Amino acid sequence: MPYAERVNATMPLVVEQHGRTALVRLARPDIGNPVDDALLDALTGACGRLADDREVRVLVLAGRPFGRGWPEERLAGLREAPPDLEGLAAFNRRWFAMLAEVPQPVIAAVGGDCLGASFELALAADIRMAGADARFGFSEVALGRLPLAGGVSRLVRATGRPFATRLLLLGEAANAREAHAAGLVHRVVEADDLEMAALRLADAIASRGPLGERFAKEAVRRGLDMPLEQALRYETDLTVILQTTADRAEGVAAFLEKRRPRFTGD
Repeated sequence: MPYAERVNATMPLVVEQHGRTALVRLARPDIGNPVDDALLDALTGACGRLADDREVRVLVLAGRPFGRGWPEERLAGLREAPPDLEGLAAFNRRWFAMLAEVPQPVIAAVGGDCLGASFELALAADIRMAGADARFGFSEVALGRLPLAGGVSRLVRATGRPFATRLLLLGEAANAREAHAAGLVHRVVEADDLEMAALRLADAIASRGPLGERFAKEAVRRGLDMPLEQALRYETDLTVILQTTADRAEGVAAFLEKRRPRFTGD
């Protein structure tokens, strides 16, 4: 197993491999798993390595609490408007893009508080699961700010306008049941079962054709921002490419032979 990373107790995350799933566990619950430079550096490095690992078919990002957002020192630095606000926004968007752009499907397993920048990390995942104790929210507008790392755009795309407007304008936090009803989370489970439930879901995804999963993620991610005709053409292009792969031939053969497919990612 190539990943069992944590140099010392101050490291912000642990990366473990469970079969074909990489579990990235936020590892500082005692201080609320803040989204600080240490976490962003570690997560960027982990995403870069995992993206290139053919043995890893799914990523699970898990935490309880999932996180309470930016640390106080970063918020204090925003007391005065920075001279390059656009540069700051671009910087934060770039940091959070590393999770959204991992080619493998990403599941966020959200336990406890998921607030501010931590909520933005969860929104960068493809699928979100929640423990029954999960709580999602943005307090930025109440403090005269806006989410800086895609929170507005990703939230409204995930849930639609009414729910996003409630969370953003009123500053109300949504519980797990409300988040599920709004389509923000795929499934709600008992808090203590969250990590194992996420791994079971990841295992189900990993059992499918890895190239098909990656192409489906790519079609959703890019197609959402395209006009319909362009998105349909892009989807067709990906389908044509997939037709040339060994995995596609194996899937057809397995169907005809009434057996489980043996996908290799080729």
